[in-house]
Amino acid sequence: MTVETSTRVTAGTGRGTVLITLASFSFGTSGVLAKPTMDAGLSPQQVTSVRIGLAALVLLAVVATRRPDLLRIDPADWKLLAGYGLVGVAGVQLLYFAAVSRIPIGIAMLLEFTAPILVALWVRFVRRTVLPARMWVGTVLAMLGLALVAQVWQGLRLDAIGLLAGVGAALCAAAYFIVGERGAARIEPLGLVTWGMVVGAVAIFFLAPPWTIPFDLLDDGTDFGGWHVPVWTLLVACAVISTALAYLLSISALRDLPANVVSVLALVEPIVATALAWLILGQALTVVQVAGAVVLLIGATVVQLAARAPVVPDLPPASEHVHPVG
Repeated sequence: MTVETSTRVTAGTGRGTVLITLASFSFGTSGVLAKPTMDAGLSPQQVTSVRIGLAALVLLAVVATRRPDLLRIDPADWKLLAGYGLVGVAGVQLLYFAAVSRIPIGIAMLLEFTAPILVALWVRFVRRTVLPARMWVGTVLAMLGLALVAQVWQGLRLDAIGLLAGVGAALCAAAYFIVGERGAARIEPLGLVTWGMVVGAVAIFFLAPPWTIPFDLLDDGTDFGGWHVPVWTLLVACAVISTALAYLLSISALRDLPANVVSVLALVEPIVATALAWLILGQALTVVQVAGAVVLLIGATVVQLAARAPVVPDLPPASEHVHPVG
């Protein structure tokens, strides 16, 4: 590897790390923005419907006025877009909420965020890419930190449907990173996220149609930290910051970093969500959660550093490439 190539790789790694970190902060705001709207009377499904639907409208408006060329998609890419929207947008959201409705939030969060392990296994055994040992160590550390942040031992109860929904959310989240990585290499991120959000919104509307939303509640005030704000302002913020911007930053990161690295760095999200819930909503933050956040960040840092090391395909033994002479 030449010095010039090494510099480009380092710059790309740094840019991708910044993008996924910003994406994780954006995703992490969803809880503190959405919870007050649910306290005001909206169901989780209705909040998700408004969140994804508004994000799709905002993205369509921006792209149509600024970059209308991005709305033209190669017919060969529609299958990829459909998979991204149905699995990565609608599937993750719906299955996570289904899990939360039946098992503790900490367990549901831990199940969904096992996605980095699933992505790493996909890269190792499907793509047959040998990953640095440090990447596995960092992934395990990050998962351990997540378990501490989520405090999974509290209120644990077994519910088969809830656990299956949590596993389904993890599979969808893993697919989001894998499909998103492929999509980002073929389609401009803004176009990919826009159409993916539209597909996801249509899918979610089947479960929570827009006309079932109690629009009279949107002008009502709800507590948000020390303020009393209209419900609609939080929904708009959730759609723009926690959804449209978050997905765009995340997909853009996949242009500079492989899916297995991005999926681990995305574990910063639950730390952000927990910290914001403490700062804004006044929810308690324990010493164990702080320690877990430190462990998670150490693990994510190890993975990020390991990403700078070259990876090699898992080739057959050299003897298999030797041909007899004569």
